Amino acid sequence: MKAHGITEIIICAGHLKEKIMEDIGSGQKFGVMIGYVVEDEPLGTGGALKNAMHLLNKEEAFIVINGDVLTNLNPIELIKVLRDDTVGAIAVIPLPSPYGIVSFDNVTFKISEFKEKPRLSDYWINAGVYAFTSKIFNYLPQQGDLEKTTFPELAGQGLLKAVPFNECEWMSIDTHKDLEEAAKLVKSLCFNL
Repeated sequence: MKAHGITEIIICAGHLKEKIMEDIGSGQKFGVMIGYVVEDEPLGTGGALKNAMHLLNKEEAFIVINGDVLTNLNPIELIKVLRDDTVGAIAVIPLPSPYGIVSFDNVTFKISEFKEKPRLSDYWINAGVYAFTSKIFNYLPQQGDLEKTTFPELAGQGLLKAVPFNECEWMSIDTHKDLEEAAKLVKSLCFNL
């Protein structure tokens, strides 16, 4: 059995690595093989990926998903844009506003529209889902974050593409409240399959 055609998953684990390995195990219960690359000290997102180079550098392309992101976007779409002139692709989504947005008349102050926590389509954010070719290993730091070191360099050289996802579920799990919301989202997504 394959999970969407994927037969092997590599998890870069640092913080709580024992718990992650205990909960996920070999991947057999998910129908995939799972391998682990363990950080003995925090390496950042770029350093963690470089730490997995020995397992990924012979792959034509591979997908990376940040561990604090929950989404149903299709990461295979990212691989489709990788070309000889591209080292990586980043999934981008409209900025989710954490607040309700109010539009009103500046003279009468009458509210004309209220949108509760809309996605702000004029602004795009990094969704934490990437596709790379093996050339990425030439740009990764030994220690540090992709977002602060690698992505600015690749963007400056024109080697990075954005793949917009307008219609997908997405959330970053940064707080206990986010974790509770994620549990609700997972439940609703599972019932919609």
